[in-house]
Amino acid sequence: MKNLIAELLVKLGEKEEESKELVAQIEALEIVVTSLVRHMAQDDQQKLIQSIEAAMDGASPDSPVPDGDSELLRAYIKKLLRHPRS
Repeated sequence: MKNLIAELLVKLGEKEEESKELVAQIEALEIVVTSLVRHMAQDDQQKLIQSIEAAMDGASPDSPVPDGDSELLRAYIKKLLRHPRS
């Protein structure tokens, strides 16, 4: 029983480490995208935003995605492109 608990704790630790790495990757990408968008001309920004929004509207996943997940993704993309962090 102790071995099982120890194994589970090790796996939990590994998952937590993977999660931290993913969060760091996402934060890095957010910083890069925000910087790129801010340094674009306003006209180019609008074209990019419209292109991304059109791609999102036309995208249909192979498997059904819950509406909540789709809305979360759309909200985050909108926030990232239209209201980048300061």
